[in-house]
Amino acid sequence: MDTSERLIRSTQELLRDRGYVGTSPKAIQQHAQAGQGSMYHHFSGKPDLALAAIRRSAEEMRAEAETALASSGTALERIDAYLLREREVLRGCPIGRLAQDPDVVASEALRQPVKETLGWLQERLDGVLADGVARGELPADLDTGATAATIAAVVQGGYVLARAAGSVDHFDRAVDGARKLLGAISQHRQ
Repeated sequence: MDTSERLIRSTQELLRDRGYVGTSPKAIQQHAQAGQGSMYHHFSGKPDLALAAIRRSAEEMRAEAETALASSGTALERIDAYLLREREVLRGCPIGRLAQDPDVVASEALRQPVKETLGWLQERLDGVLADGVARGELPADLDTGATAATIAAVVQGGYVLARAAGSVDHFDRAVDGARKLLGAISQHRQ
């Protein structure tokens, strides 16, 4: 792995665990085993490197979600694949956590990939649900956009509940509740 890649990976890890303020250039350099000169050779500074790391985390999150949502099966089976995919729950969502970071939110450049990724997720969930409506798997009057936003909120909220309690069980309960609600909706097709 080259120095630039090590710096990006290290920044991803540190942003997820410490947030923007807690991710100092020195901590990045130590984590990446790279010198100050190497860091500034590849990136103009901490904001530039953080942006590269956030974009990388966003790409990875999209790829993982897309793998689940593009799987075969009914709309609810595809949503299940997304909800039940393996996650490092107690570390929090690598993108969702950044939406709670005041320094990321205050920077239009750093906030943009977070906003785009969470927006993409809701649109992608909306598309899967709309496909389920079109195939008659879900009620014709289902508000797919609101339901997609709810699913995204349950996952993000599940991370928060689990981290606060120090237990993955809280995330699992939130996901189980969402799955039961979706199952009940599918039972009431018109």
